[in-house]
Parts: sequence; C-alpha cells; structure tokens
Amino acid sequence: MTRPVTRLKTRRPSRAAEPAPAGPVLPTLYSNETGRSYRLDRLIGKGGFGEIYLATPSSAGAIPPRVCVKISYRIAGWLREAYFAELLARQARALRVFDRFVQVESTTTRYCLVMEYAEHGDLSAWLTAQGGQPERFVRHEIAAILETLDVLHRGQALHRDLTPFNVFVCENEILKLGDFGIATHQASRRGVTADAFNPLGAPTEIAWGKVRKWQQRDDVYQVGQLIAMLLRGDVHSPMRSRDVRRLPCSDHLKEVIHRCLGARGKRYQSAGEMIDALNNPPKQIHKGVVKSLKGRRVSFTGFLNRPRRDAIAAAKRSGAVFQASPGPSTDILVRGRPNALQVAGKDGGLKLMEIKRLAAKGHRVTVIGEAQFWKLVSRRS
Repeated sequence: MTRPVTRLKTRRPSRAAEPAPAGPVLPTLYSNETGRSYRLDRLIGKGGFGEIYLATPSSAGAIPPRVCVKISYRIAGWLREAYFAELLARQARALRVFDRFVQVESTTTRYCLVMEYAEHGDLSAWLTAQGGQPERFVRHEIAAILETLDVLHRGQALHRDLTPFNVFVCENEILKLGDFGIATHQASRRGVTADAFNPLGAPTEIAWGKVRKWQQRDDVYQVGQLIAMLLRGDVHSPMRSRDVRRLPCSDHLKEVIHRCLGARGKRYQSAGEMIDALNNPPKQIHKGVVKSLKGRRVSFTGFLNRPRRDAIAAAKRSGAVFQASPGPSTDILVRGRPNALQVAGKDGGLKLMEIKRLAAKGHRVTVIGEAQFWKLVSRRS
C-alpha cells in the first residue's frame, strides 16, 4: 500500500491585478484590384477552406461598412469562388463578392475574397437558435434559392455542396447561397466525377461509392434535405424518404421532398424542373372506366377487400398482365383503400405518386376502383 502525499500550497504575496495580455494584432490587407484596404477585426470562421474575418473597408463607398474577408491558401477553390461570384453577380440570392485579390508575402500567399456579411451566420447556426420554420417561409426562401441554382444548371454547372453550412442568413433573415469552392461545369449531361463532396450531405449512392457521377439531380437531392431541415429545425441528421410523412407541411410539399430524396432515377432532373413542381401541384387522381382487362398491364395499390393474391390470379385469368409496380408500360392501376402511413396523404402513396410522375411525362394510366375491377374479372371473355 502507498501512503497518500499531501502537497502544501505556499501563499504568494498579493499584488495588483495585471491587465490581460493583448491578442495578436491582425493585419490590414490591401487590394491592388480596387485600391481599397481592409482592416481585419476578428476571426469568425475557420476550416479546410482557410479563414474568414469580419473586416472594415478603408472607404466603404459602394460596399457596406462591414464585410467578410475569406482568406485561402490554395488557389483552386479561390479561382472557382471568384469565377462563380462573377457569373452570379446579378442574382439576388447569391452571396455577393465585392473584391478579389492576391497578397504575396515573403513566407505565404493569401488568396482573398471580400464578401457580403451574413449577420445571422449560416443556416445551421440560425436554425439551432430559431428552430423549425413555417411552410410558407420555407417555400418562399427555397424557391428563391432554386432560382439561383437554376442559373447554374442552365449553364451546365453543378454546386455539389448545398449544405446548411453553405446557405447563409443575411439581413431581414433572407437566405443566400454561397461557397462555390467545389462548384464546377459539366462537359456533358452525364455529370462530373464525384471526386469532391461532403459525405454528410451527399446522396447515399454517391457517399457509398455506388455512383461515380455527380449530376444536377444530386444538387436537387441536397435541396430536398434543406427543405426538411428548415421544417424540422434540425441539421444534424439527414431526412430519409420514408420519414417524409412526419414533416409538418402540406401533402404537396411532402410529395416534392420525397421525390427529391427518393429513387435517383425518379428525382427532378434539374432545379428548373423542381421549380415547376413547387409552383404547380399535380392534378388530383380521378377514377376512369375500362371495358376489358384483356391484354392490359395491371398493377394494384392500397388495401383490397379480398387477398391481393386472389386479385392477381383473377386479373391473369381475364387475360391481363400483372405488374408489381406501375411503370411506363402500365395501362391500369386498381386502387383500394389508402394506407394511413402513406407518404403524402390519401393521394400520396408511392404508386400513386409514380402515376402522377408518369402522367406529367405523357404516360396515361387509367385508375379504377376495386368494385369495377371485380366486375370486369367476373365477365366471361
């Protein structure tokens, strides 16, 4: 056994409190592009991209009295951000860049961007303080962000990093899109090699390496995640498509979000297509009339009064071709009672949403009720 050792503390003579040592003096940067200097006031952000400082310009003039100076030590990201800032200069929902310059010193080279100051920080910090937002606000702000993304997509460009850390909340709580450090143009509609992305914000198939090309629909996936985060007030966990039904919003918006997050081949192909979906709710599904099932391709949805296997067998005896899920070749969808756990209300089941998607592309599928179906199969051919 060891004996405890007691350490005696000696009392130091009292003395007047000394002032805390002053912090390091931040440099003042000079732009040879505009002739304006920027006094760095304090560090407000730091990461793999470099550092961001709150700064005061020497003579504000046409720019605000407070700006952010983003300092990078690698030229590639700085070039992308400077280029896309110029491309989107007229877009109200793109974070403005007022100046861009390089400062060369004996030991280092600073690549600098002078940007608009987002007084509420990024979307992540703002949602942590404010919580979930009402649908009306979410629709308005996301529509505005999509207008900027649509400019990129029409120019065959991809953002690739639409996360809550790259959407900023500016004056009057207006959302703006920023950080184009990994944005790039695509040479064809096949997309670009998925060699730069945030794994936490990327579609699962890309994060797991199953898909090697980043396409416009993958930017759309990230917008769907942003909508879910705004509604929930939570940015820490991604939204799964099967959990969309729990979001506090209308059935129409649930359908839009589900399509953004669902099967990759069924997502909106671009920001423009998503804008159309937000502005134009799908038409309600009405039941039609069918005279015969012979030679028709038939699928079923909802709960039937009789077992599903009996309905499938009856359809086959009537000369129909059964399809487990509706597709472009489907002719008839037999609709039973809706499932209470459907994604987006009584008309928002997976198969019904697929019928709406196909209808928008010109593929007509006739929806009939269960009663009509049993009448058809009871007839002798």
